[in-house]
Amino acid sequence: MPMDPRNISIQDFIYHLPDDRIARYPLAERDASKLLIYKNHVIEQDVYAHLADYIPENALLFFNNTKVVEARLLFTKSTGGAIELFCLEPDKQYSDITSAMLQKNKVRWNCLVGGAKKWKPGELLQKEINSQGLQFILSASMIQKNVDSFLIELSWDKTDLSFAEVLHLAGVIPLPPYLNRAADDSDQERYQTVYAKYDGSVAAPTAGLHFTDALIQKLAAKNIQHTFVTLHVGAGTFKPVKSETLEGHEMHAEFIDVNIDTLERILVQQSNPIIPVGTTSFRTIESLYWMGVKAFIQPNASLEELEIKQWDVYELPQDISREQSLTALLDWMKLRSMHRIICKTQLLVTPGYTIRIADAIITNFHQPNSTLLLLIAAFVGEQWKMVYNYALANDFRFLSYGDGSLLWKEK
Repeated sequence: MPMDPRNISIQDFIYHLPDDRIARYPLAERDASKLLIYKNHVIEQDVYAHLADYIPENALLFFNNTKVVEARLLFTKSTGGAIELFCLEPDKQYSDITSAMLQKNKVRWNCLVGGAKKWKPGELLQKEINSQGLQFILSASMIQKNVDSFLIELSWDKTDLSFAEVLHLAGVIPLPPYLNRAADDSDQERYQTVYAKYDGSVAAPTAGLHFTDALIQKLAAKNIQHTFVTLHVGAGTFKPVKSETLEGHEMHAEFIDVNIDTLERILVQQSNPIIPVGTTSFRTIESLYWMGVKAFIQPNASLEELEIKQWDVYELPQDISREQSLTALLDWMKLRSMHRIICKTQLLVTPGYTIRIADAIITNFHQPNSTLLLLIAAFVGEQWKMVYNYALANDFRFLSYGDGSLLWKEK
């Protein structure tokens, strides 16, 4: 059995990030961002436009094609008080985020509520929307208080609009809190990847923000292939670890959505590198391995039983090969005539975790004492400190709109 991650101290994953190193705006050109390349304890520096020079041909990149939704809804009470709803995830009555996003007339969503004390029980909030030639009334009523959020019913009187369309017309892009600024018009484009497709995230898969159509074509010209997975990023991605050890931290759960063709591509990519673009793509493909382990052990498992809980991967058998695992998951899907698998993962990757699918990762520079930094430490070991010290010493820009890196797994 691998080391118990519950005992890992977060104090070992803190570094000093000066405020002026946080990139509050993106560069004018996406692929002009700096690129740090780490391999076999050696660091090089370049820009994203030259990424193809550092990846071998026949490698397979995984992009997360989730799309950031305008998840912040601002209401003003008749008394003038402001109340903000931050839409986190749909009510459990919906099978997945896409289904909830397609609801018409009304939907129930779990939200953070700014100014909740000013919202009286039974009080209906309303907001008149007049945007892009459409006019309608958006209403919000509080259904119940959860442990750390509220269940809100949102309804609108233009019944041919989906909830995704309502958010686009009525909401505001939810920039990360550490940017300390309001979203502006440029964020509508720049806080999305060029390949964003499926509505559902409240934060961008930021490693993908550096990619342009031209860069993707340059990679393809070298026969560096790519495919897509979907993981809808939740607000929990910004949640710092506040407990002394990981045992006291609850990892956020997120929806993944992967089609059967993508699974088969992983299975045949045995001798060529697999490189997820971003921690979300990484967590998706690693979760698929562990779902396959569960299917291998229990072929009759339900979809719910295949979901990955926070500590599962440290308690499941460690000796099942990638081929055995993915074959079992494919067989499980085919037996049920499933062409795509949609479920939740709470995968927590820490030092001591054995990486099963990925050979390298393309990723930005992450916050101190975050689960994202723990994931990087699982990739490169103690050398994460060398990588981050180099980035700080060489004027790399940090966090969502910052620069990034290509990190090869320790052999």
